[in-house]
Amino acid sequence: MPEVERKSKITASRKLMLKSLMLAKAKECWEQEHEEREAEKVRYLAERIPTLQTRGLSLSALQDLCRELHAKVEVVDEERYDIEAMSGMEGRKKMFDAAKSPTSQ
Repeated sequence: MPEVERKSKITASRKLMLKSLMLAKAKECWEQEHEEREAEKVRYLAERIPTLQTRGLSLSALQDLCRELHAKVEVVDEERYDIEAMSGMEGRKKMFDAAKSPTSQ
């Protein structure tokens, strides 16, 4: 069967113009989603985290507040580390199991 050369239904310039329009629209949508995510983040943080009131506190009260905040940060860091360690272990375990399986050969 001889190959028949098919002509493109749209010109290269039209194709390039459509591609650039699609990229512009995609960028616009991405920017809008990004703005919405940032607004949601600000709203969520404002809802979940009360404003910090430090006016009128004595030096010892401020030091106690700092100790409390440091303790909370430490707990969150430990939890984050544990989660990262567990997720890393799961990933390594899956890779090890996949390497052991006879179907991967």
